[in-house]
Amino acid sequence: MTVTQPEIRYVLSRYLERHPDEADDMALLFHALNEGHALASRKEFRTGHVTAGAAVVDPQGRVLMIRHKTLDRWLLPGGHLEPEDQSLLGASLRELEEETGIPWQQVVSPPAHDVTPADIDIHKIPANPAKDEPEHHHFDFRYAHWVEDTDVRLQLDEVTDFAWRPLSDLPSNLARKLAPVAPSGS
Repeated sequence: MTVTQPEIRYVLSRYLERHPDEADDMALLFHALNEGHALASRKEFRTGHVTAGAAVVDPQGRVLMIRHKTLDRWLLPGGHLEPEDQSLLGASLRELEEETGIPWQQVVSPPAHDVTPADIDIHKIPANPAKDEPEHHHFDFRYAHWVEDTDVRLQLDEVTDFAWRPLSDLPSNLARKLAPVAPSGS
């Protein structure tokens, strides 16, 4: 089973119940949903497609960042949805394990019934002629996860480095959303 358009719409609606002030920021995502774009497909380039990210917080309140090989930027772990992904939350956990080696069994996530991401970030991805991909957007559904064990084993095909960074290194809107769940003193 793959992530469906109704699930994406439902998770977006749950997110906007918590963050109604971000409705205007989601206009491009609403447009793509309303136009019937296949948002779970990494080959959907008319506007873009959905990705799943992991905002992983350790006991010291630091967030795990990875150095993305292709984009040469520090990012949260995450990536494209796969046909076998049954949920956006599940895709976030799968990507986390693939890129960092942190098994999903060692991650504490929101309760299973809470499908609401901590953040939804819309960002532009540059064209990649080598992959025959035009410029497009990623609609990144970022889930908060907590870990006790901070042992990271990178997938070197996609990632070149990792670092545990303070929340202050994140964009302020994401740091603000993660601050209530980080251990005090971070």
